[in-house]
Amino acid sequence: MRLFRSAAAIVVLLAIAATPAAAKTIHFRGQAVDVPAGWPVYKLAEHPRMCVRMDRRAVYLGRPGASQSCPSQAIGRQRAIVVDPSAAARASAVAAPTPETAAAGSDEYTGLGFDACAAPSARTMEAWEDSPYRAIGVYIGGLNRACSQPNLTASWVSEQVAGGWHLIPTYVGLQAPTSACTSCAKLSSALASVQGAAEARDAVADAQSVGMGPGSPIYFDMEAYTRTSSATRATLAFLAAWTEEIHELGYSSGVYSSSASGIADLAAQIGEDYPLPDDLWHANWNGAKNTVDPYLPASAWAAHQRIHQYRGGHDETFGGVTIDIDNNYVEGSTVGATLALPALPPLTVKNLRSEGGTVRVWVRCGWPEGESCPGRIILRTQARLPLRSRPGAPTRVVRVGVSHRTFRLAGGRSHTFRVALNARGRPLLARRGFLKTQMLVAIPGARALRAVELRRAR
Repeated sequence: MRLFRSAAAIVVLLAIAATPAAAKTIHFRGQAVDVPAGWPVYKLAEHPRMCVRMDRRAVYLGRPGASQSCPSQAIGRQRAIVVDPSAAARASAVAAPTPETAAAGSDEYTGLGFDACAAPSARTMEAWEDSPYRAIGVYIGGLNRACSQPNLTASWVSEQVAGGWHLIPTYVGLQAPTSACTSCAKLSSALASVQGAAEARDAVADAQSVGMGPGSPIYFDMEAYTRTSSATRATLAFLAAWTEEIHELGYSSGVYSSSASGIADLAAQIGEDYPLPDDLWHANWNGAKNTVDPYLPASAWAAHQRIHQYRGGHDETFGGVTIDIDNNYVEGSTVGATLALPALPPLTVKNLRSEGGTVRVWVRCGWPEGESCPGRIILRTQARLPLRSRPGAPTRVVRVGVSHRTFRLAGGRSHTFRVALNARGRPLLARRGFLKTQMLVAIPGARALRAVELRRAR
């Protein structure tokens, strides 16, 4: 990759896929920037509605408009260059949200929603108060996120949540090896688990930067792909690592995909020793405003854990403002109303006791009495595993999930949970005789880590 010279802090984003044959110098607001000679150059002040497409080879001068006209289905590797001398000053003026004001929480919502490539302006969201929608998908980050997001800030998130909107945070990262998106950056079969965990960490950082705190769901956008045995294996390894790392960081894992590819592959793991995501967002454009799907058993992800994208990109107008959107029927986790942390400790964990391949742990949720308090318990350890499935493959030490369970307490209540090792953990304990693990207990807004050592039963 060849990087082009620019003045400090004015090139907001660039990702050049191939080295161009020549460069040209552009002068903009007292700055000189070298850019690829063959790329078109757009002055955004002259085109306030222009969609700043990051998946296209182009140079954009100035600040992206608040009311961009973007196609809802845009996706692909980031290639564009945005030259915005005012970006650094705007970034420094935005204060990070405090934990008390973060829009944290896995807020269950049932009703209609939509998603658009670029987060609409506050004025547009106000105009759409007359619409039947109360949920909106927002693209918080990822290498394959196609549209710029000038409106997506912590203050925007706080304002929309306070106004009764439910947000569906979406991360458009590396895609399956056989993805239908030909312009997308793809995941590596050999590094799928490493990449999935890294994408989760980046997604959590993106969520935190816009005020979405612990407990919030983050949905990975895995576009449609061809289901070959190798592609399925790599994609599932990637999404398993995504879910485990998202959980460890105190967030809720979601996956968006086509019903016939990613959703079908995840559904096939039901009953297996596989870390399933907490929520699924299935794309099946059949027009049905429900969460029924032919690839999903009725009993799976049935506790308000589904979103159905039932119609693809098209224009809709409310309050005199038109947006290109996809339609969704939501029965799942979103980022909702700001949580006020209770005066009592939000999470108490004690009385850990190991008994062979199980751990008993006492958990108390300090939320207000009567509030539903969802949570999860995860046990992890370190193990040396092969990077590939074939004999003689190189190995490396990785963190392995050896147990995972979810729970739901009432505010102010406590319970002693029994956590058993899974099919990964039991052989490790039998072979070693003991197992040093780390236990993560998380509820929206709080998490606790404890060291636990298990010993083989005599």
